[in-house]
Amino acid sequence: MEIKLQMLGLLISVANLLLDLLDCPQVEAKYPALLFKQQLVDLIEKVYGMISDSVKKELNPLLESCIQDPRTSHSSVAKGHLNGMGQQNQLTHWLGIVKILTNYLDVLRSNHVPSILVNKLFTQIFSLIDVQLFNRLLLRRECCSFSNGEYVRAGLAELKLWSDNATREFAGSAWEALRHIRQAVDFLVISLKPMRTLREIRTDVCPALSIQQLERIVSMYWDDVNGTNTISAEFTSSLKSAVREESSMATSFSILLDDDSSIPFSLDDITKTLPVIEVADEDLMPFVNENPNFAFLLQRGE
Repeated sequence: MEIKLQMLGLLISVANLLLDLLDCPQVEAKYPALLFKQQLVDLIEKVYGMISDSVKKELNPLLESCIQDPRTSHSSVAKGHLNGMGQQNQLTHWLGIVKILTNYLDVLRSNHVPSILVNKLFTQIFSLIDVQLFNRLLLRRECCSFSNGEYVRAGLAELKLWSDNATREFAGSAWEALRHIRQAVDFLVISLKPMRTLREIRTDVCPALSIQQLERIVSMYWDDVNGTNTISAEFTSSLKSAVREESSMATSFSILLDDDSSIPFSLDDITKTLPVIEVADEDLMPFVNENPNFAFLLQRGE
């Protein structure tokens, strides 16, 4: 991973140099330079994709365990009887995700990868987490209980803490990318469900969810702690009417989310926030000093 990130940092430095050259009036080889610029874009996108795939590969095994409380008994969580050490053990998989995110952030920052690219990467990773957890929730009734909602909410709180500590510069809107699973969990754990109206739930609790997604969660929800009625008859009636109305207008729809694996940035996005790095010749990466093809990088500051 270190080599991939160093390569990415080098490619971005070359891209910055190229843009400087393109701004100089004495440069006449316009089209070869533009071609080189496009090749750099392709290389940066390729390395970005490799890093993104690497993060996803590490996260996927943990996500399967993050959607359901690993313990056989959930009641103590909902009633608040779990001590600090017990909660740490319970959230092992969530803390594993935090550790992976922290490791990648440290390496990205140490290799001077522009903050906008880091921001895009983690926003996309959080979007993946949102898709994976939300889809699993919709497909597994055992995950739609009150106590399991408490478990997932505690795990999401760890991601929120990580996002806040990473600062907006690097984490940006990553937390917002978790909106579907966050809102689904908010419904699972919200109190006084029999007193809630459909309008209130759709406006204040689950605004990002479609009516079909909300219906799915409502139909599978069960209160494994108190065993009380979940929703009112009025809520049920309003929900069914809303589903029928929207279904009659929609040609097709899916309650499951799709993972967006596209490259979420352009070269212009990167160059806007390129850091100014003062590096002595002897501190440059060994393969730059040893390769004569990169000699122009050593002459840049002269």
